[in-house]
Amino acid sequence: MKNKELDLAWNFVNNTDRNVFLTGKAGTGKTTFLHSLREQSLKRMVVVAPTGVAAINAKGVTIHSFFQLPFGPILPNRDLNTSQDFRFSKIKINIIKSLDLLIIDEISMVRADLLDGIDQVLRRYRKRDKVFGGVQVLMIGDLQQLSPVIKEHEWNLLSVFYSSAYFFNSMAFKACNALTIELKHIYRQDNPMFINILNEIRNNSLSQTSIDIINKQVIEDFTPSENEGYVSLTTHNYKADKINLSELAKISDNAFSYKAEIHGKFPEYSYPNNPIFELKKGAQVMFIKNDSSPEKRYYNGKIGKVVELGEDEVIVKCPGDDFHIVTMLEVWDNFDYTVDKETSAIKEHKIGSFKQMPLRLAWAITIHKSQGLTFEKAIIDAQDAFAHGQTYVALSRCKSLEGLILKSNIHPDQIISDDQVLKFNDTAESNQPNVDVLKQSQIHYQLNLIAEIFDCYAFLQPVNRLLDIYYKNRNSIEGQMDLVLNDLKTEISSLLKVSSNFNAQLKSLTSPEILPQKHHLIQERFAKAVGYFNNQLKDKISQPFESLQFSTDNSSVESDILKQLNQLEELIGVKLFYFKNLKNEFNAENYLKLKAQSVFLNEEQPKQKRKPALSSTSNTKLLELLKDLRSNLAQEYNQIHYQIFTQKSLYTMCELLPTTKKELSAIHGMGKTRVNKYGDVILEVIKAYCEVHDIVPNGMDQVETKIVKKSKIDTKALSFQLFKDGKTIEEIAVIRELTENTIFGHLASYIPSGKIKVTDLMSESHYNELKQIIPTLSFENLSDLKNQLDDKYSYAELRLVLNALQS
Repeated sequence: MKNKELDLAWNFVNNTDRNVFLTGKAGTGKTTFLHSLREQSLKRMVVVAPTGVAAINAKGVTIHSFFQLPFGPILPNRDLNTSQDFRFSKIKINIIKSLDLLIIDEISMVRADLLDGIDQVLRRYRKRDKVFGGVQVLMIGDLQQLSPVIKEHEWNLLSVFYSSAYFFNSMAFKACNALTIELKHIYRQDNPMFINILNEIRNNSLSQTSIDIINKQVIEDFTPSENEGYVSLTTHNYKADKINLSELAKISDNAFSYKAEIHGKFPEYSYPNNPIFELKKGAQVMFIKNDSSPEKRYYNGKIGKVVELGEDEVIVKCPGDDFHIVTMLEVWDNFDYTVDKETSAIKEHKIGSFKQMPLRLAWAITIHKSQGLTFEKAIIDAQDAFAHGQTYVALSRCKSLEGLILKSNIHPDQIISDDQVLKFNDTAESNQPNVDVLKQSQIHYQLNLIAEIFDCYAFLQPVNRLLDIYYKNRNSIEGQMDLVLNDLKTEISSLLKVSSNFNAQLKSLTSPEILPQKHHLIQERFAKAVGYFNNQLKDKISQPFESLQFSTDNSSVESDILKQLNQLEELIGVKLFYFKNLKNEFNAENYLKLKAQSVFLNEEQPKQKRKPALSSTSNTKLLELLKDLRSNLAQEYNQIHYQIFTQKSLYTMCELLPTTKKELSAIHGMGKTRVNKYGDVILEVIKAYCEVHDIVPNGMDQVETKIVKKSKIDTKALSFQLFKDGKTIEEIAVIRELTENTIFGHLASYIPSGKIKVTDLMSESHYNELKQIIPTLSFENLSDLKNQLDDKYSYAELRLVLNALQS
């Protein structure tokens, strides 16, 4: 049978990004709709619910477990980042980032502060400036059923921010512009008379005729036989306990008694279980707490049968499980909440604990725990209904009047309604969306997806963070990161301007009758944009990014830099992945599939390790030798490695090649104490390196070197001849198996004779700049001069210009 409300809901959820509140009477197919979405929708989704039973019925998880939210009140201005439980695994973060749709079942029981807590978490890991972080939210439930549970001391804290505890009073719901779609057709019951009775109870208008009909089902002393399959629903726990104890007594096996351990302040009305209760082999039981072990074998509401009993454990077998659950004692903590007057944050204090088996007898359950379930046969005791929607929930669990047994008459005073709910429902019913709203929402949704594909705004966060790290720690970082990063920032800003103009252009082309993915001109512009953005991203962002190198001896700084580099690398990779697979046309379904795949794209491809910034020295082997020496000295003297000598001192040594303590002392950072303590071994390593690699140090202060060349060949003349033959310094170094620094020194020796010009060995711009700058500076030696200048000038270039100025 055609159901226009279900079709409308299906299209809004699957083909738009609108938030939806799906409501309807009990039995109108809300849960079936949810299961159909899970099986058929292309959107990546997570299903959550406020209680363990509701979550399992929805084939989801509890809100608190998925979002790791505290069980106490959540103030709107609370920083959840400070919570000890607010730690998410990489897998969960990936799930949240890839999420297209969040489904919250039994929304009527979700408190306003809890929905705002969900909003905070989603904003943290997705888009901070959008409600629910930009995730589409489907809220399913019936406000005429069970309402949120809130304790008096919790409401005292929350009433400052909310007019009621219902979800529709949350700040997130008010901001999310949700549509309300009410399902009308009832599937659970097919008896028009029974349906009419339920509707009257729901609307607090129970007629005398309906009272007479429903009360014909009263059998006060009804006792089902063991195999009849009746489940008893009661208003209060104590009534369920009475039935359960009666059934337990019928089992002839010996009973085991379990006594709770109670510490501190834990009032009796808050006990999560009986302080003393008995179990027998064969008893029907229900778990009343989620499994705290990593295995997560049971959840709050799971029902099974006891197969073995011991003093410290109970073994339970549940229908559908191929294993037995060994159940141990669990702990419940009692907390008190206060508000800090200065910070307005809620402080949580543990004031007591309750330790007991997480089980209770389950021949009968309360109406509250039955929400979302359907029974062929049920025994209902609603005589003491005390909460909004309780009687309606109990009766609407039954498929028929024939399967319903009442323990007492139903009276109008048992039908409890909330005026705020009635007012909200009236407003929502008058604003139901139609197909025209659907069409405009679909167009808006597809334009948003296209804008998302070309949006590179997220790139700025890691780039800005990297620049911040670099400028704050530049004395401990080698490599000109800021040059590359500032260029990247400029290119990203340029792409943002282009994407903004492109989005405006698409909106001007949009027709109210044609979806963007069916619009020929929009598809044509989209394909061209993909080509342009793909090339720009590769040439102006990806390639410069790959050239970025750095090195630091501060492990904390290194970790922070690598974290941001990896984030930027992932963002670039994802965009290129989209452009590669969407180069022909835009299709919303295809893009959703790509989004889901892209979250795990970088996990499948190993990240490239960032190379150290070695461009500032050509003596890379010496660099590694001195690093090893530094590590050994640090271990020997029980020091941190940079306390032996810093990263900058290390690179300066590799460039200047000091061979005396006088030369070593001239290096910035190598004071008298360090030279006296470590100088001999440092110089020994440098001299050995120079001998092995046939290097003649230039002498930082024109100190004569005593290093003897191994070869009697005129090594400088050979390098000069190769240079005259058109070889570059890099090529000569490879041919002669020497370092570029050594070749540079060879060629520089021909400058005084005029056989080689300074500008043959360095750029003319650097030469002219340094000729202007150096005479204005005061410095003691080459190392001192280098520290006063921009990193773009090398030591070799400084030597050349100094020599030119002196001559």
